[in-house]
Amino acid sequence: MSKEKLQRHEPHLLQDTGRDRLLSRPGRLHPASEHCDGKRFFNPHHPERPLTQVFTWLRTRKPARWPGWVDNEAFPPPPACHSVHLQDWRVTFVNHATVLLQMGPYNLLTDPVWAARVSPFRILGPRRVRAAGVALKDVPKIDAVLLSHNHYDHLDLATLKFLAKRDNPLVVTGLGYAPLLADNGIRHVSELDWWEHVAFKDLRIHFTPAQHFSGRGVRDRDMTLWGGLWVETAAGSLFFAGDTGYGPHFKEIRERLGSPRLALLPIGAYEPYWFMGPVHMNPDDAVRAHRDLEAGLSLSIHFNTFQLTDEPIDRPVQDLGQALDNHQVERARFIVLKEGESRVL
Repeated sequence: MSKEKLQRHEPHLLQDTGRDRLLSRPGRLHPASEHCDGKRFFNPHHPERPLTQVFTWLRTRKPARWPGWVDNEAFPPPPACHSVHLQDWRVTFVNHATVLLQMGPYNLLTDPVWAARVSPFRILGPRRVRAAGVALKDVPKIDAVLLSHNHYDHLDLATLKFLAKRDNPLVVTGLGYAPLLADNGIRHVSELDWWEHVAFKDLRIHFTPAQHFSGRGVRDRDMTLWGGLWVETAAGSLFFAGDTGYGPHFKEIRERLGSPRLALLPIGAYEPYWFMGPVHMNPDDAVRAHRDLEAGLSLSIHFNTFQLTDEPIDRPVQDLGQALDNHQVERARFIVLKEGESRVL
């Protein structure tokens, strides 16, 4: 699909980038814990990057040239309901970190982003180089949204407002997001700290640690909690890692919650690794996380749509293949789907 076709196809999102109205509001106080000083959250196992590193990266970066636009292969739209049996799962890769999970009768969506640009600005910031693999009009009714954190490539207010108006799904996320979401008409929200959970019909949804950070403006750095999400069912568990660097939390998640039937693990946005490594996994990190989790199957996410860092668009998939060979993991255990492609588990 060309850019012109995309603009005709999803005009409501391209005209509304989901501008924040809370960037100047002070963060809410949260109880002190091992990952919060009462106001700001932090990574217990990794210190915050010094600001000098940010300036060094901006001064020395050499981003690869990405294509201006890539047409997706066409796939049939997902069904309204995959199955009435909870053990029947279907996963569809939409784009970036957006995945449709059809777990028996339930439809879940991770970090839904259909916006043209992941930025607070209409004409600046990373712009998509391909359409979403599933048109928003073809997305089935969503029961729950798994929201990992508030960076623009993960929390797209325009998409969330569309889903809230159409479906009113439960949004499960970390501490601190309810005010921003409520100000944008999204009020069916469950905020969780790490290791807390909420019951939803036949599912139990946990918020798990991640090694990352948060913020949508200059005044709200780390005032909301980032994390992954674990969906526990009687037919196995789903793990969505969100956005994260590699760390000991993967083994801790397995020790506390078990091994997932399916893990969604990020493989992109990692170069230069000296700078991005603490907060974004490279493919070798992702394979190590797959092994730490002892996942039955892992799906690659967080690549191929927005140029956020310096590696070429095709490098993550190439590096993933090499990493799987290096760690002697069967390639069928850690898969890559095309945008819009589905896999039945």
